[in-house]
Amino acid sequence: MPAQGGAALIGRLHVITDTRAGRDPLVVVDAALRAGAPVVQVRGKELTDRELYELTCRVAERCAAHGASCVVDDRVHVAQAAGAAGVHVGDHDLPVAAVRSLLGAGAVVGATARDPLAACAHEAAGATYLGVGPAYATGTKAGLPVPIGTDGVRRVARAVSIPVIAIAGVTVDRVGELLAAGAYGVAVIGALSDAEDPFAATEELLRAIDRALGS
Repeated sequence: MPAQGGAALIGRLHVITDTRAGRDPLVVVDAALRAGAPVVQVRGKELTDRELYELTCRVAERCAAHGASCVVDDRVHVAQAAGAAGVHVGDHDLPVAAVRSLLGAGAVVGATARDPLAACAHEAAGATYLGVGPAYATGTKAGLPVPIGTDGVRRVARAVSIPVIAIAGVTVDRVGELLAAGAYGVAVIGALSDAEDPFAATEELLRAIDRALGS
C-alpha cells in the first residue's frame, strides 16, 4: 500500500508538546507557531483522554490559524474527535494499516521506526512519514533504546521513499548532520520546552534547516 496523507502536511520541523516540563505547553506552541513551525505533535502520555482531547482542540485551533498541522501522539480516537490532521503511532499502539483504515487516505499517519525492516513495513502499510530515533541520547523520555546516531538515520532513510523525521536529542548544531544523513526533517521537545525563548529557538532551528538545504 503506498504512503498516503498530504506531503504538504508533514513539514520539516515537528514541535512535540511536553506536558511534564512544568511549563504551559501552549506557551511553547504559540511561540513556535508564530516563528513558523509547520507541525505540532500533541503528546501527553500522563493525560486522560479528556485532558488530551481538550489540549488537542486548543492546539489544533492554533495550528489552523497559522496554516500548520496538528498531529496526536498514540491516541487515534483523540485525533479523530479533535479533528487533528493525523496521528503518530509507536510500537505498542495500533498498527499503521489499522490507523490508515480508520483515518482514511487523506490523514497524516506517522510511525516510529529504528531500523530499515520496520521502516519498510510501515511504508508498505501506508505510513505518511517515519519518526526515526532515538538519534541521540535524551532525557525527555525514559526507557528509550540505545541511540542510533546519524548512521542509523541514514540506513532507514535509504530504505524508504517516505520522509524520515529524526527525533531525540536534536539541537540546532545537529540539524545539518541529520539532514545530510537523509532525514527530511527533525522533531524537537527539549530544544523548545527548555529554551528561555521558544520563539527564538524555533527560528534558529528553521534557519538551521534552511542552511542544511542550501536555501
